[in-house]
Amino acid sequence: MTNSACRALIVNLAPTGAVADAGKNAAVPISADAIVADVRACARLGVAMAHLHVRDEEGRPSCDPQRFRNLIDCIRATPEGRDLVLCVTTSGRHGQTLEQRAAVLELEKPAKPDMASLTLGSLNFATGASVNSPDTVRFLARRMVERGVKPELEVFDLGMIHFAKILIRESLIRPPFYFNLLLGNVAGAQASLNDVAALVNNLPAESIWTLAGIGRSQKPAMGLGCVTAPGVRIGLEDNLWSDVENRIPATNPSLVGWLSGLARAYGRPLASTAEVRSMLALN
Repeated sequence: MTNSACRALIVNLAPTGAVADAGKNAAVPISADAIVADVRACARLGVAMAHLHVRDEEGRPSCDPQRFRNLIDCIRATPEGRDLVLCVTTSGRHGQTLEQRAAVLELEKPAKPDMASLTLGSLNFATGASVNSPDTVRFLARRMVERGVKPELEVFDLGMIHFAKILIRESLIRPPFYFNLLLGNVAGAQASLNDVAALVNNLPAESIWTLAGIGRSQKPAMGLGCVTAPGVRIGLEDNLWSDVENRIPATNPSLVGWLSGLARAYGRPLASTAEVRSMLALN
């Protein structure tokens, strides 16, 4: 595992997700307008990427491509969001069909996403399972290749990295590879140097990797990321609290502001959108 100190740090904002509950933290952005406002504020603080989910009028997770179109159009219409790297979810965590999950990949410019999430296997969360069969992962990966959308390769354990190598041999994912290593899930890798080393030491060549932490693992993951990683993911999708012990709620800008200070302390400038697009070979 190489030390990334002094290299520009990729910061990927995950503002809302499909699970984050506005009943527990009123700052969770649910509407498109609220998501856009948080993305803009965080872009001004140095975020170069945004990992996007959409919700319906009741706040439930949605995979409606028209909702994604509206959100992307609204972000792109702002000066802060014009050049951001935008990644959409293809998650099936809430029982969406494969066709529903893939529909967002059919969006055309100017609403076409730069990237889309691709979870590389099935896993258990604290209260349920996320099922991603090998055929499902292959279908989504193939469609991303066909549509020219780069996958954000989501990894929760070492087996997912081994499956990524199979997809590489099958030409279903292409370099440079962008891996998001998610730490702290009940049934996955934890926010420890040993677990991160096991994952990173098995990544394929030409990989760019970031660290994310779920819940109370977010801050330790950010520390590990600032010391070791090319990038990090942060936001209310993964963690609702500035202080989890005392139940002090966070906002997306407060999390990014905290991370910015941590990165400065470690001598890590935040990567610009142009730098991230160059790293990931995005046009």
